[in-house]
Amino acid sequence: MKGIVRSIVRVVPFLAGLVVLTLVIFWLSGFFNEKIAPGEVATELPRFDPNVETKEPVEVVEKPYIEEAVGTVKARERTSISARIMSTITKIHVRAGDRVKQGDVLIELDRAALERQRSQAQAALQAAEAAFKQAQDDFERADRLRKQQPGAISEQQFNEFRTRRDQAQANFEKAKQALAEIEVNLSYCTIVAPRDGQIVDRLAEEGDTASPGVPLLTMYDPASLRLEVPVAEQLANGLKIGDKVKVYIDALQQTIEGTVDEKVPQADVATRSVLVKIALPQAPGLVEGMFGRVRIEAGRRKHLCLNAAAIKRIGQLDFVEVVHPDGTKERRLIQVGRFGRPGHLEVLSGLQAGEMVAVPKNADPSVCPYLGVSRSSEEGTSQPSPQSAVPQER
Repeated sequence: MKGIVRSIVRVVPFLAGLVVLTLVIFWLSGFFNEKIAPGEVATELPRFDPNVETKEPVEVVEKPYIEEAVGTVKARERTSISARIMSTITKIHVRAGDRVKQGDVLIELDRAALERQRSQAQAALQAAEAAFKQAQDDFERADRLRKQQPGAISEQQFNEFRTRRDQAQANFEKAKQALAEIEVNLSYCTIVAPRDGQIVDRLAEEGDTASPGVPLLTMYDPASLRLEVPVAEQLANGLKIGDKVKVYIDALQQTIEGTVDEKVPQADVATRSVLVKIALPQAPGLVEGMFGRVRIEAGRRKHLCLNAAAIKRIGQLDFVEVVHPDGTKERRLIQVGRFGRPGHLEVLSGLQAGEMVAVPKNADPSVCPYLGVSRSSEEGTSQPSPQSAVPQER
């Protein structure tokens, strides 16, 4: 009997706990609450108020589709200045960054050795000239004597006079050419600018020895700058010599209008691109080696466009209020894309063309996150606020 009682005592707490757990489950499931009969609950939709807002349609806009290609600014006319003779540099008149005109003196080389050679060549020329005059006089006397007294000079002697005259004349011409060559070499001691341009690199200093063909200075013409950019094959086919394109220089934060100057008639096998060279006008701060982007129209596309002031943000979601024909408003979740024309945004989803949306007359930028940036121009440089992730239409 006592064993039965002990068994019941052990089972009773378990059963009590099971009953309590069952009651809790029923209570959490709402079993003891009053039920609401099935049916529809009428709710009053907000209505359009013309006093504080206006209606604008969702429009279909067709715009060019722009693709970018990146390249480097290079000069068409780039020159390496070097000496044509070996000599010591005595003076360099320019440094990197200096602008020069054609004919300006850039470098002077030591002339002392060549000056001595010129003095020797001048003396040799005088001696050759005197010898030539003497030989010429001897030949003329022999010729007169031969005519006045035939047989006084043999034919062999007369030919010797003529030969000495010709040799002296040849030596005289040789001396003149040697002097002229030294004069040319002396002119190489003064290195001048071959064209207008800007010095970009100085590779030697005064006292260094200049050797033929070894660059001493590097210069280029700032008026000959071009953007050399590899363009995809399908885009390059649409570019013609003389076409105007937009070039954006990142370092200057400036858009420049360039002209297609050259298109290499060969595609790169690895990148499937064609090298296009776009001539750029002179602009303050534009130098060789800068990074640039060329914007090429790749086609046209249609998209929905919406007034940015109509967009309201709740958390991380963007909403608009769609106005129905009966005047009621419906809050609609949308997804926006790029900035379109000034004050408008591209709509990717959530709306259809022709639907009317409510636009507050006095929009609050804290509620309309795209209001401030959307007022920039279509080509403007304003960027979306950190709260939004909408890229700028280019």
